[in-house]
Amino acid sequence: MINILIAEDDLRILRLISDFLKKDNYKVYTATDGQEALDIFYKQDISLVILDIMMPIYDGWHVCREIRKKSDIPVLILTAKDSDLDELCGFDVGADEYISKPFNPMLLLARVKNLLKRFEYQNEKKEANVLIYEDISVDLDTKLLKINNENIELKPKEYDLIVLFIKNKERIFERENLLDLIWGYDYLGDPRTLDTHINRLRNKLGDKAYLLKTIRGFGYKFGG
Repeated sequence: MINILIAEDDLRILRLISDFLKKDNYKVYTATDGQEALDIFYKQDISLVILDIMMPIYDGWHVCREIRKKSDIPVLILTAKDSDLDELCGFDVGADEYISKPFNPMLLLARVKNLLKRFEYQNEKKEANVLIYEDISVDLDTKLLKINNENIELKPKEYDLIVLFIKNKERIFERENLLDLIWGYDYLGDPRTLDTHINRLRNKLGDKAYLLKTIRGFGYKFGG
């Protein structure tokens, strides 16, 4: 079930949007002021937010800023104002779409579906660029290693090693093979540099160091 939060202090408009979304099988949460909207957002697993600007307690700009501190879910700004400045303000605080009142409910529904599809695609693409093994993840775009959600800084060769190991779980790599793959076939330096990098990587893996195993007489492998 997709959960959508509507924050709108005009009860007629709130009911209209809510009814349209419910007919399309969305789970709808409603708020009539900014504080209530944030309370719902923090408590529920919200997939998309529709925000009015002129609300009591906190306006839509403030609510959008607070949401962006926690999440990148789609935010659609809904306002009676109609100016380029207001639209720019909406995008500046992190809104994804901007619709001015009065609006066609079918157009709003189409925008909602488009935003949800776009967000799903972006998440799938993002997940495709992240390697995960147990509580270890490596972001191939940012080259960032995380263990139990803690960022671990890696040197370039350490990064290359952990990526190779996670992509080839349980495979035993001979030392010479690792030197060729990580340092290149023309590497003429001290082969013990591999052992140094393996030891440094183990130290950075912390309580997951046991996953990087030395296979006596063969080389190394990664996995449970």
